[in-house]
Amino acid sequence: MSETIAKQATEADNPQNVKNPHIGWMIGFLFLVSFIGLFALVPLRKVMIVDYKLTYPSGTATAYLINGFHTPEGAKLAKKQVKTLGKFFLMSFLWGFFQWFYTGGDNCGFQNFPTLGLQAYKNKFYFDFSPTYVGVGMICPHIVNVSVLLGGILSWGIMWPLIGNQKGNWYDASLPESSLHGLQGYRVFISIAIILGDGLYNFVKVLIRTTAGFISMMKKNSTLPVSNNGSPITEGVSFDDERRRDLFLKDQIPRSVAYGGYVAVAAISIGTLPQVFPQLKWYYILVAYIFAPVLAFCNAYGTGLTDWSLASTYGKLAIFIFGAWAGASNGGVLVGLAACGVMMSIVSTAADLMQDLKTGYLTLASPRSMFISQVIGTAMGCVIAPCVFWLFYKAFADIGLSGSEYPAPYAIVYRNMAILGVDGFSSLPKNCLTLCYIFFAAAIVVNLVRDLVPKKVARFIPLPMAMAIPFYLGSFFAIDMFIGTVILFAWETINKAKANAFAPAVASGLICGDGIWTLPQSILALAKVKPPICMKFLSRSVNAQVDGFLGS
Repeated sequence: MSETIAKQATEADNPQNVKNPHIGWMIGFLFLVSFIGLFALVPLRKVMIVDYKLTYPSGTATAYLINGFHTPEGAKLAKKQVKTLGKFFLMSFLWGFFQWFYTGGDNCGFQNFPTLGLQAYKNKFYFDFSPTYVGVGMICPHIVNVSVLLGGILSWGIMWPLIGNQKGNWYDASLPESSLHGLQGYRVFISIAIILGDGLYNFVKVLIRTTAGFISMMKKNSTLPVSNNGSPITEGVSFDDERRRDLFLKDQIPRSVAYGGYVAVAAISIGTLPQVFPQLKWYYILVAYIFAPVLAFCNAYGTGLTDWSLASTYGKLAIFIFGAWAGASNGGVLVGLAACGVMMSIVSTAADLMQDLKTGYLTLASPRSMFISQVIGTAMGCVIAPCVFWLFYKAFADIGLSGSEYPAPYAIVYRNMAILGVDGFSSLPKNCLTLCYIFFAAAIVVNLVRDLVPKKVARFIPLPMAMAIPFYLGSFFAIDMFIGTVILFAWETINKAKANAFAPAVASGLICGDGIWTLPQSILALAKVKPPICMKFLSRSVNAQVDGFLGS
């Protein structure tokens, strides 16, 4: 929504479609939209978890991990894992501190080290020594990391150089690098096309699986199937399951609290959100809240089956529907983005709550206590998240700018989705729409092939969503993640049991240490304390010119 992103998008950058971040309205907005998702599906918690027996794979895995801690062997392993995490946390934090000394200027430091050469660096191919992305690579599945790298090679290694050669033919050669009418337009809109194609396919797949589950339940009068082949579960109830069921149903959350809470929060939001966003009319919000429980159920059910939350897909749907409804002349871009925030918050929170309730069900935790904890945690998040964002926003003047340390790539992607929803395809450069159609269809076809071929073959087919990320951002983080996956693969080859036990702890330490370092880094930036050294890399010819200039 900010002016910084609007200027990069170059379209719809008038005051009616811009709202700069401020900590006051951000906290207020989050309080208005974050709680309604908690109330949306509370009445259906028994149906989703006990009757349908949805698996919620991440919630189930978390429950088994927690239960494992309460065994003698699990307690010993947990102590070793915590020690490993602390060791790599400290290493990552100190590495971030060491790097800071060499960032005393633009494009300085290890994050701009041309490890593969200067020409590759210009095309965003380099290792930037980021512990965070190496850790992410160790946590993500191998196919995700390989897909991200393939996407970077396809885009920055092949497509963008070829399209760049058409400068003056496909687009005006005098356009700035950030213009969406130039090369940047191809980067942004082709990545959007892949994301939408992948999201649409998965949305339809989950919808079909959901519908098939309901039909199967109605025909066979049994629990909903959770297996991919659609077969119903007919297993007997064990003593543990009986105990879990009794505790889960004993500690009820009154339906009146759920219904009353939803209506009350919705009423407050409908009356208050137009004060935050005058372009977002009250009837837009009313329509969103009428359909939100249905979409929240679809998302929570799909998450229970596949462990895949499609909150971002529902958000994109809201962008196009409400943005087009409002129109360009009535601040449609801002309306679409605000509606996206509302819808994503509802469907995401509802799915997360069900995931956590599944964990509580398997660990014999009180559902009422978990719900209250979710409310408290949500309230804390409504304050903490904007404060952390505000710290970054004030400490780093170039946050959100392409090529900066914190480019916020999805900001420009979502804004351009909103522009596309309002203005249509008229703003696209030459042949961009054709390429978008091709990659949109390709994303659907690749997903379809992955689902049709045997699993032993499907695990080698790349993921379109993962491939789309570097299309806009670049390949530097893809190389970091690939190094992480290579480390994990080698570790698993040498000692698979040890890798399974300690790789998540090592990865978490790398990510957390690097992440925590940004807090003192932000404080130093706010205090106007600048690094003493700028480490920059020049070609031999440029270096000779610099030496000559300094010598003169």
